[in-house]
Amino acid sequence: MSYSVFIRNWWKENPSWPDGLEPDGTATKHYLERDISTEEEARAIAKEYNATHEPGRLSRKAEFTEN
Repeated sequence: MSYSVFIRNWWKENPSWPDGLEPDGTATKHYLERDISTEEEARAIAKEYNATHEPGRLSRKAEFTEN
């Protein structure tokens, strides 16, 4: 079992939605690292990215997934 860490936007601009933001279910994932051996390491990488990068209006954040 391995894990991948990626970043994506949680929202996209859409003036017809409340606050002008719509969930972005089709957002492109940009991988930071792949084939990480433990969940703890993947979680730490995502946490470090999120602590050192401002998410901005579209809430660009790191996540991880099991491969």
